[in-house]
Amino acid sequence: MTKTLTPSAALQQGFTDEAFAAFIAERSEPAWLTQLRREAWKTFQQTPLPDRSQEEWNRTDIRALRLEDFGLAPAGEHPGDLTPPLLGDSLQPCGELALVDSASAIIRWDDQLQQQGVLFGTLQKLVSAHAELLRPYLTNPLVDPATDKFAALSAACWSDGCLLYVPRNVKLSRPVHIRSVLAGGGCLLDRVLIVLDEGAEATVLAEAASADPQAPALQCGTVEIFLGPRANLRYVGVQDWGKGVWHFAHHKARLGREASLRWTVAALGSRLAKVNQHVVLAEPGASAQVDGVMFAEDSQHLSYHTLQHHMAGGCTSDLLYKGALQDRARIVWRGMIRVDPDAQKTDGYQRNDNLMLSEQARSDSIPGLEIMADDVKCSHGATTGRVDEEMIFYAAARGLTRKEATRLIVAGFFQQVFDRITIDQVRTALAQTIARRVQEFRSA
Repeated sequence: MTKTLTPSAALQQGFTDEAFAAFIAERSEPAWLTQLRREAWKTFQQTPLPDRSQEEWNRTDIRALRLEDFGLAPAGEHPGDLTPPLLGDSLQPCGELALVDSASAIIRWDDQLQQQGVLFGTLQKLVSAHAELLRPYLTNPLVDPATDKFAALSAACWSDGCLLYVPRNVKLSRPVHIRSVLAGGGCLLDRVLIVLDEGAEATVLAEAASADPQAPALQCGTVEIFLGPRANLRYVGVQDWGKGVWHFAHHKARLGREASLRWTVAALGSRLAKVNQHVVLAEPGASAQVDGVMFAEDSQHLSYHTLQHHMAGGCTSDLLYKGALQDRARIVWRGMIRVDPDAQKTDGYQRNDNLMLSEQARSDSIPGLEIMADDVKCSHGATTGRVDEEMIFYAAARGLTRKEATRLIVAGFFQQVFDRITIDQVRTALAQTIARRVQEFRSA
């Protein structure tokens, strides 16, 4: 089904007590959820903005961020025109939901899935209709609101979001598509909750974009993934915010016994992005494959921190992040494999490679291991290099321009990650998007 969308209401400037009171007053939610919001708001008020004196933030400078320039939007409906989807319509999703500014709406949904007990739609509506089912996941969230000021803001003021719940042994044959859109400037505080019960399977494609590629904006949100025993999830998250967007997010997944997660991340947009991506292998036999594609240009700053947390024995995690930078862009990747004392027979691996396309670009790669068990196989690696002029010359000798040669080199650099993406349309869309942005390489 299709929904007609109308313009949203204006922002209330600043994150003030008065704005928060008005935000709470206009919502119709269970009392326990309102209390959770109030507790998170108190944490937000008491928590200062992070600064470079903290180890996690010492390579990410947010002194130019003025939170008072943004604020909470009253509940509204979507603007009518959405940005064209990066992943296209060829995927034929069984469900599609758009999160735009302060509201959300289902664009497409296969009603037959509802008969199997699948829940998909706006979190705001479903949490009221299925409070007892969803309350455990919201009262015991994967992302602790006390993690930092942005996590607290998201927990207190998420205006809406998306829920996907797949019951036991139900398998979705087609993907679910989630689109987050900033219609102009302003603020988007969203929350995505994905729950797969025992033996369930699903594919989720999530993409984020701005209608105005230069408008100043703040996006702050969470993605929480709960996988039951033997559940299987493929999750693709593509971040392509406009160059005026401050992007802060916490993404976390918890895997049950013998659950499987294939998680692909693409970081392409924003002015500054600081994202924490955590995978918790909580029960024996769980496995996770995490793939990251990062491309930064102009003066973009992309900071992604990953954690592969092995809590139980016999689990496997494999992470591969690749980043390419041009102009004066900077990428920061900090990765950690943590193995708890009881997590024997762990097999963990992480790798980060960066390709510099200009003399002014900078990359920081910080892999790490915390091993507290003695029967494990864990390793990590990181590389950073520049385009080889000999490769440019070799391609030019065969009729390619320098720009075409650079694109060919970048495509080859990312191919190892693309080969790990099992969805053809996603692989093609990412390759084409990056190719369009690659400039001609010139050495100093």
